[in-house]
Amino acid sequence: MKEGNKIFFCLLPGLLLFGNLAFGQRDYKDCKDHPFFTRMPNFYINDCKESDFDAFEFYDPDSQGKKKVKAEGEKYWIQYMIQDALRDKAPSPLQIIRNHENAVKKIGGKTYTYFVNSGGGDMHFRYTKDRLEVWGQVYVSTNGQSYMITLIEKGEMAQDVVADAKTMAADISASGKVVIYGIYFDFNKADVKPESEPTLKEITRLLQQDAKLRLYVVGHTDNAGGLDYNMKLSQQRADAVVKELASKYKVEDTRLKALGVGPAAPVTSNDTEDGKAKNRRVELVKQ
Repeated sequence: MKEGNKIFFCLLPGLLLFGNLAFGQRDYKDCKDHPFFTRMPNFYINDCKESDFDAFEFYDPDSQGKKKVKAEGEKYWIQYMIQDALRDKAPSPLQIIRNHENAVKKIGGKTYTYFVNSGGGDMHFRYTKDRLEVWGQVYVSTNGQSYMITLIEKGEMAQDVVADAKTMAADISASGKVVIYGIYFDFNKADVKPESEPTLKEITRLLQQDAKLRLYVVGHTDNAGGLDYNMKLSQQRADAVVKELASKYKVEDTRLKALGVGPAAPVTSNDTEDGKAKNRRVELVKQ
């Protein structure tokens, strides 16, 4: 879980008013409840999986259960099962769904589609606060004896593969520019994050290898929010990159000029989350 989210979650009380009673079965090794929910009584964790970056399809909140949308980010999947000795006392699927629905609504989240019958149920929800956005599904099966929770803490993938100076130079030679995805900022902020260092080092190397090269550092955003705001934000981010290269990596600032063009030059459609992520970028353009 991301550090900022840990801080947020530790301030929340358990969202369901139930704990787990100790019967025969124990939680699967290294599995634990996600801080968003405590569990239904008398259930144990049969299996779980956590991924730093993955995707899951949830029902689109605006489609009334007719379409799905993919959310990407840190993924949690937890499967709960009732203790064997209490299978005949399992809660109804409706009881499980309602408990989770009420827990989400209690903290200001929204449940936007669900179905339930005697055999099982399915509920989708979304919760947003500040920089945190959580998408979730609660899926109930086997007449309430088992349920699964899938959560996506939405975010962008940490870029492990960074274009090196040689690749950047080749792109600039071929097209006059190179697209950079390895420079990171917090949501709605213009401070360059520490994890941008590998990319900034390669840009420095690029400039060291060609003493005559001068670049426009161009900030781009997606189309979320107002035009004036995005133009200002993209300029601030471009300025921050130039400042970082000049102050920390000793690049001559006369070789760099910052420009912000906001959402005016997308590389793809902003109609999907994937498209928006690709449009949020920095480009190095040869002067």
